Amino acid sequence: MKKLKAVWELMRLEHGVMIAIAILIGSLIALKGQGLPSFDKFILTFFTALFLEASTFALNDYCDLEIDKKNKRDDRPLVRGDLSPKSALYLFYIFFPLGIICSYFVNLACFVIALITALLAILYDTKMKKVKLVGNFYIAYVMAIPFVFGGAAVVAKNTIFFEIDPSIYIVALIAFLAGSGREIMKDVMDFEGDKLKGVKSFPKYIGLRGSNVLAAFFYIIAVALSFLPFFMKQFEIYYLNYYYLAIVFITDTMLLSTSIHLIVKKKPRLKIYRKFTLFAIFIGLLAFLIPVLLLIVGYL
Repeated sequence: MKKLKAVWELMRLEHGVMIAIAILIGSLIALKGQGLPSFDKFILTFFTALFLEASTFALNDYCDLEIDKKNKRDDRPLVRGDLSPKSALYLFYIFFPLGIICSYFVNLACFVIALITALLAILYDTKMKKVKLVGNFYIAYVMAIPFVFGGAAVVAKNTIFFEIDPSIYIVALIAFLAGSGREIMKDVMDFEGDKLKGVKSFPKYIGLRGSNVLAAFFYIIAVALSFLPFFMKQFEIYYLNYYYLAIVFITDTMLLSTSIHLIVKKKPRLKIYRKFTLFAIFIGLLAFLIPVLLLIVGYL
């Protein structure tokens, strides 16, 4: 049981589930409430997300083992010794190609998106991390691209080029901004260990407090953008949709309260707020998912 828990923690499978939900939301928005994606595409996109997410997190912890030890990351199973570094590497070798193969059977556009994202993941884990000024935005990209991937999964033509609903890009941009904020918070948490390794991060250049304020800025912009689908007609499903507004208001309140603490407090409890913002993002996913499901079942 302990080993299974360690494998789950290594591969962060809860993130894989959230990514799969984001892909489903992208697909449902692209279908404009006219039904669900086919079962085979849903399964293939789900396992693409799960396998690629799991494998790249395993590689991430393998590459970061020494720096995680210095940062006393006891939440990492490799740091605690619950799994060996070789086990993490083996899991990467198994799940990474499986994720790429699954994407190939969705369609050509999804295969290209998955391949580019997967190669960026390897580059991030092995090289980009020492330049966190760039790496932060890669992580934010990883949080945003599943919505586009989901939209691409249900296009009629098997081609690299596709058109999808503009709502998807707004959702993706909100996820990108919120993801950027969370990564900058993590930079502040990891600053001491990163400094020893010569990692170039926001805290190195603008200080810990400046970095917290920058993270808050990203959250505030994400909150502002979340109102666009409610007030603009081109967003169709979400336009004047009070189910959407009520749920997204919860996320916005959580992100705004986090932003206030980041700005006002000299030493905010970043570990708690990172978990808090992850939960806020999950509720935000539901804000986009539930109205579409209600439309499908004929409630709206």
